[in-house]
Amino acid sequence: MKGQNAFVHRAHSPSFTLQSHANVARRAWAQLVRWQTLYRQRQQLAALSDEMLKDIGRSRADVEAEVSKPFWDDPLSRR
Repeated sequence: MKGQNAFVHRAHSPSFTLQSHANVARRAWAQLVRWQTLYRQRQQLAALSDEMLKDIGRSRADVEAEVSKPFWDDPLSRR
């Protein structure tokens, strides 16, 4: 019971609330930045010529499949 009382006290203190809101805001901002980066990278990939794609071992079909994905489809989040 002592442990529960300490948690309740901390959870209702103003500093705990401000810190948790700040963490949520930081994570949300980082996610938005990641989505913008993914979108930009996919657009840059689409702009490559067929010769450049051949150099990196990709086809135009590979690129079209990647570019057609929504911005929130993050390959790193599937780990």
